[in-house]
Amino acid sequence: MNKKITIGARGSKLALIYAESAKNKILKSTDLANKDIIIKKIITKGDQVQNVRLSELGGKGLFSSNIEEELKNKKIDIAVHALKDMPALETEGLFTNTFLERNDPREILISKDKKTFKELKTNAIIGTSSFRREFQIKKMRSDINCKLIRGNVDTRIKKLRDGLFDAIILSYAGIKSLKMDKEISQVFSVSEIIPSAGQGIIALQCRKHDTKIISILRKVNHEETFQRAQAERNILKVLEGDCETAVGAHAIIKDDQIVLEAELFSIDGKKNFYEKKSMKIKNSKDLGKEVGSLLKLRSNNSYKK
Repeated sequence: MNKKITIGARGSKLALIYAESAKNKILKSTDLANKDIIIKKIITKGDQVQNVRLSELGGKGLFSSNIEEELKNKKIDIAVHALKDMPALETEGLFTNTFLERNDPREILISKDKKTFKELKTNAIIGTSSFRREFQIKKMRSDINCKLIRGNVDTRIKKLRDGLFDAIILSYAGIKSLKMDKEISQVFSVSEIIPSAGQGIIALQCRKHDTKIISILRKVNHEETFQRAQAERNILKVLEGDCETAVGAHAIIKDDQIVLEAELFSIDGKKNFYEKKSMKIKNSKDLGKEVGSLLKLRSNNSYKK
């Protein structure tokens, strides 16, 4: 391959770590040399506006639409995304079928004075930008107040230190990748807080008919992560989920089965609906559709405005 391959990613420290990880996987799996692959930083709308919820700005696509535009216009060849930030439906003309091995999908708490969740004072203020996290937290402790927080990890920790919050909740995968584990006050189990669908998964996207890139990406796909992503993401497709859909989904592989659990909240967070099902691994997509359909039916669309 004569032409250099350009990988596009958000300009944040974490996104560039993910892009480097993708580049290294490609280098290990192909005969390409370091000089053959370049990384391009792309500023997204989601990075530019930090003071309102994503849902008020147009949803999850804010972190992916600018990158996808560059991909469609052939300015980059591979887009790197945090799967949890991608809309449920694929953008026309693009193809997301490659996933790197999953990082830890759990949620973590960072608090002042290293207090655990139980030790936080009554009516403590926790920073989060996610309705899902907010409703799951309040299910465990109804006295907790949740306040909007946006920005990269460093920005959020600074806001905590400045006394704007008593604690913040973040994904373990991001903190681990940034080597900031020492900041963690508590790691929540998946049964305490079911993570966002695709949390901890790096997705690689290309143009639908770019056969050369598709054949390269096929070599770096992690099969187990692929199946888990299929199950979790198909829940979102059935629910037609967006940023305001408070749903957690987590799949694990056990022997020849894939086990999927999910929790959906009504739009006001007062009702929750839980499902857990399993199927043969090869039926991961069908499993996601079934669990999504059951949640949709049981909730009677109360998760939508």
